[in-house]
Amino acid sequence: MQPVRAKKHLGQHFLCDENIAKKIVNAMLEKDRTTPLIEIGPGTGVLTKYLINDLEHFTALDIDKESIEHLKKEFSEKKDKIIFGDFLEIDLEKSGGAKFNVIGNFPYNISSQIMFRILENRNNVSVVVGMFQKEVAQRMAEKPGTKTYGILSVLLQAFYTIEYLFTVHENVFSPQPKVKSAVVRFIRNDVKQLDCNEVLFFKVVKTTFNQRRKQIRNSIKPLFFSAEVTHPLFEKRPEQLSVAQFVELTNFVEEKSKV
Repeated sequence: MQPVRAKKHLGQHFLCDENIAKKIVNAMLEKDRTTPLIEIGPGTGVLTKYLINDLEHFTALDIDKESIEHLKKEFSEKKDKIIFGDFLEIDLEKSGGAKFNVIGNFPYNISSQIMFRILENRNNVSVVVGMFQKEVAQRMAEKPGTKTYGILSVLLQAFYTIEYLFTVHENVFSPQPKVKSAVVRFIRNDVKQLDCNEVLFFKVVKTTFNQRRKQIRNSIKPLFFSAEVTHPLFEKRPEQLSVAQFVELTNFVEEKSKV
């Protein structure tokens, strides 16, 4: 019997396989053992137990009060490292430090929001190891030229090297999800700042993918004052563009929109 009741509205599916838990933890620790680490959604503590006693700077963060109560009892000597809070809302620098890494079996219903929050804090987050719904994991790691390549692919790959580590079967969770899962590792790349207006870059990526079946010339029209403007990339669809090409397109949009 699980020590914490899984709650559907929180998207909880508790990992029950110790070997997979160890693989997830090792995927983080083999890259970095010293940077403060935040675990999102520790649940029953299947990852927590391999981290809380070994790492000096570790925080387990959950919005499930039952989970927090269980973990504080289970790790009573380390209970100050177990925090009730929402990763999407809290002051991350206060919780994790100026630099921090992230690990977790992420609730699938907010996994994309978690990654967008990490993107907002990309200069503070060096390594992320997370469990995602398989399709979301594939989308994040996908390369240009496929139907799965999209907004998350471009924005994350602009700042992180992404590794699809392994697929996880649904039978190792309680309750079992209806989909397969996957573990992905993100490692911050050397790009401190894109060679373009980053706010506009995000806007260009989202604008074009929101009409992904159209050629760029049609989907990008709202960003221009003139319909006469043209560029070689306009002949392509957004899933065909690399990060570097989106940077090129962003610079062109900014130049022409000022004319």
